[in-house]
Amino acid sequence: MGLKLENVSKTFTGKLAVDNISFEIENPGVYGLLGTNGAGKTTTIRMLLGIIKKDSGEITWNGKKVERKHVNFGYLPEERGVYPKTKIYDQLMYFAKLKGMKKEDADNSIKKWAKELKVEEYLDMPAEKLSKGNQQKIQFMTAIIHDPELVVLDEPFSGLDPVNTEILKNIIIGLVQKGKYVIMSAHQMSVIEEFCSDILILNKGKTVLKGNLKEIKDTYKANRLEINTNKDIKEYIEKLNLEIEIEKNNDYLIKIDDEQKAHKLLNNLVQNNIEVTKFEIKKPTLNDIFIEKVGE
Repeated sequence: MGLKLENVSKTFTGKLAVDNISFEIENPGVYGLLGTNGAGKTTTIRMLLGIIKKDSGEITWNGKKVERKHVNFGYLPEERGVYPKTKIYDQLMYFAKLKGMKKEDADNSIKKWAKELKVEEYLDMPAEKLSKGNQQKIQFMTAIIHDPELVVLDEPFSGLDPVNTEILKNIIIGLVQKGKYVIMSAHQMSVIEEFCSDILILNKGKTVLKGNLKEIKDTYKANRLEINTNKDIKEYIEKLNLEIEIEKNNDYLIKIDDEQKAHKLLNNLVQNNIEVTKFEIKKPTLNDIFIEKVGE
């Protein structure tokens, strides 16, 4: 049954922060919650987790009204919350006990996740000795240490290098495979595209777009051509009045408004014995769509 929000609104001191939004997550997976700063994402997250009260509407989890006792959730907030002077192990044990875990179970969970996140060597250190990226991994552990059903991740990859980003991605994939529901908010649109089949975009508290990402993209015309060749082809591109967006090592990203021009370019190259190693007509990216919807 999952999570369901129906016509939910919230006002702070006369300002409407969330305006009549609705969405549903029926199956395990990753759901993308997007918007500019101040769009209402964090307020929505805090309401659906029962941290703050809504003014109107209904929020249910597996058919029951959302209350702290009904939702076994994990929350990684955008604001970092590790205690700088306290040992990492002690912090994790504290948060595990807050979630109702027994000491032995908490200890096993800490060791398990420390190994998976490659932070075992830091458990006896105070948090201030850790890099921002490793502090981020510790805070991620506090969100999942108690095996929650619903996990909300607000900017989970902030401060992580590519290696640690990959570690965290694999863990999130593992959570979904175990039947977890994950809501992810991030400013890196490529991350959302990689993980999320469904999205909701907020702007000034209102829903401006929601639904299945593939179906949304299918409503847009192709707007780019990526082509890689064995030589410089700028003269062929310019003859068709096409605009090069990115060019590097004979790899071109070209703006198009007509797919026929893309095919005509390919024909011209083939006729002139130019080797084409990649030819891909692309739909707008989520980043394009996001800017279109909230760019003003």
